Amino acid sequence: MTDEPDLRHHGDAEVRAAGLVDLAVNVRTGTPPEWLRAHLAATLADLAAYPDQGAARAAVAGRHRRPVEEVLLTSGAAEAFVLLARTLRPRHAVVVHPQFTEPEAALRDAGHTVHRALLHAGNGFRLTADAVPEEADLVVLGNPTNPTSVLHPAAAVAALARPGRTLVVDEAFMDTVPGERETLAGRRDLPGRVVVLRSLTKTWGLAGLRIGYVLGPAGLLGELAAAQPLWPVSTPALAAAVACSAPAALAEAQAAAETVAEHRAHLLKGLTQLPGVRVHGEPLSSFVLVELAGAAGVRERLRSAGFAVRRGDTFPGLGADWLRISVRDPATGDRFLAALAEVIRP
Repeated sequence: MTDEPDLRHHGDAEVRAAGLVDLAVNVRTGTPPEWLRAHLAATLADLAAYPDQGAARAAVAGRHRRPVEEVLLTSGAAEAFVLLARTLRPRHAVVVHPQFTEPEAALRDAGHTVHRALLHAGNGFRLTADAVPEEADLVVLGNPTNPTSVLHPAAAVAALARPGRTLVVDEAFMDTVPGERETLAGRRDLPGRVVVLRSLTKTWGLAGLRIGYVLGPAGLLGELAAAQPLWPVSTPALAAAVACSAPAALAEAQAAAETVAEHRAHLLKGLTQLPGVRVHGEPLSSFVLVELAGAAGVRERLRSAGFAVRRGDTFPGLGADWLRISVRDPATGDRFLAALAEVIRP
């Protein structure tokens, strides 16, 4: 018997039952948009040819103002975690928690010992200067962080960079923040090796397509590429990378992030009015983490009421009294708040 959290549990497991309103998976509703679906459908005529990454790498490089050699396309951000785990040889690997559990799982699968640096609810899960031990030569953290929804200042994250250290920043949700104001995606001036991971899954609704990318030093990305199989990213996924890097798509993503911010404020206002429900820190992404006594039972009662939310006990540093709730439109949010009020009523 172990008290270790299940690092392989993900939100999609919460919504496999038919008919539940999905507040467990952090993918924007109503996606992919129709224009993107049509663009992807048009690639079907090209499936007889092997994928060519040239245009997609150039588009991503241009979007982040980096040389194309500093872009690696991957089969979703999850592949990037596996590539890093199989390629790097850290002496002291640290994962900053609570955060997405796949990086730690990939490191452990590759035989690495993983040390956890735990951020705390008491100070709003803020990243502090002493959170990571100086001897760490590999540091992994999310920004904004899943599941806390906390956006760390870019200066605080950049301060973790050191000569001899690889700093991996998972920015899978950065495009849910208007202006992406704390991103390190364009930074090339920091000491050590700074690697930024991005995903097109959340904003564009492409979880089933598997497309993400890595930004970082060309030498390291060359090592990661050598660990990939041939043609790791499909032709439709490459087309998505091009389309979602275009100016019109970036403007749409910005508008979506602003809408998420409005809807999140509505949800938070309702949550603060419910007895025993606590939100720590300032949520700034497309989901909210809440603490409430007996959350495991609450989650099951919410399922009976037709709503799926994400359990929190599978994230290191949390426990049975935590739930993650995806931000949806105010009408859906109000129905959820009414159901939550009912199931927590004494």
